[in-house]
Amino acid sequence: MTIPEALERLNRSKFRSSFHLKKDQISYIDKKGMDVIRSHCRDFVKNRLADAEPENDGKQTPMHGHPVFIAMHACACCCRGCLEKWYHVKKHVPMSEAQQTKIVNLLMGWIEQEYKRNTAGR
Repeated sequence: MTIPEALERLNRSKFRSSFHLKKDQISYIDKKGMDVIRSHCRDFVKNRLADAEPENDGKQTPMHGHPVFIAMHACACCCRGCLEKWYHVKKHVPMSEAQQTKIVNLLMGWIEQEYKRNTAGR
């Protein structure tokens, strides 16, 4: 599945499509830049999702705060259960580097789309 296909599928979910970046998160992106956000995204995926048995799985991703946290919920990448359900990433098996990269690219695709939606006409 391509990133646009995944984003379209997520957009059809009432729950997933209810997540959006707020002004403070847009300001954070303005201040830090997309390269830093991508770096944070890689770190969050590696530290919160990549292990076979992530600590507090199912509760490890806050539903507010950092733009990547919002993206993780919007993209069903918040826990191993959602990753398995939506993307067939097996639970109880460490994520490969390739899987992590795909998740980061999806999350950044969502963030970039939200950022453009929020900053159009500035």
